[in-house]
Amino acid sequence: MEQKHFYDFLIEIASIAKIGLLFSHDPYALSNYQQISQRANEMLEKFQAVDFAKNEFFTRDIYPTPNVSVRTVVFNAKGEVLLVQEAIDHAYSLPGGWCDLYDSPEEAARKECLQEAGANIQIKHLVGVFNRTPFKSPVSVPEYVIVFSAEVLETLSDHEYETINAAFFPIDELPILSKKVSRAEVLRMIYAAKNHEVIFD
Repeated sequence: MEQKHFYDFLIEIASIAKIGLLFSHDPYALSNYQQISQRANEMLEKFQAVDFAKNEFFTRDIYPTPNVSVRTVVFNAKGEVLLVQEAIDHAYSLPGGWCDLYDSPEEAARKECLQEAGANIQIKHLVGVFNRTPFKSPVSVPEYVIVFSAEVLETLSDHEYETINAAFFPIDELPILSKKVSRAEVLRMIYAAKNHEVIFD
């Protein structure tokens, strides 16, 4: 079994156990679900070589669902795309991140662009909703990403500590991209935005 398939299997088992613990009322079933949950978590800890509790998978007492993030494709007048350089690995990505509680997707996208790129933007249209889980590494959580197309309203200003640079690049001359989002995903988002397509998984 490949690493990814084994990881996906463990996540599925942990999710099933969590659902059982939330909705079952039979004491015998609850005991079994608790044991399954504990064993799945132990295997995930060993598989990832990290403290499973710190990832906060399935720790909330709600139905387990994928996390939600946003990314924004921002073009300038030359048709170049805005990328931000990550402080953690010095590679580049589209501005974006996890959605905060109570923020709408648009609010989250605007906030991330301002924080990471110093870009005050106007959302133009929805590019699509992407299922990023198949592309991600075994240390990541299942995720849906909402992608927007936008334009900058004014000159880029200062950005926050998570990024060290923000600049526009020609689509065919992109710098080294962060492993957070694969090159294939980034190009898919960019070309969908450029062609005014709305795509989804």
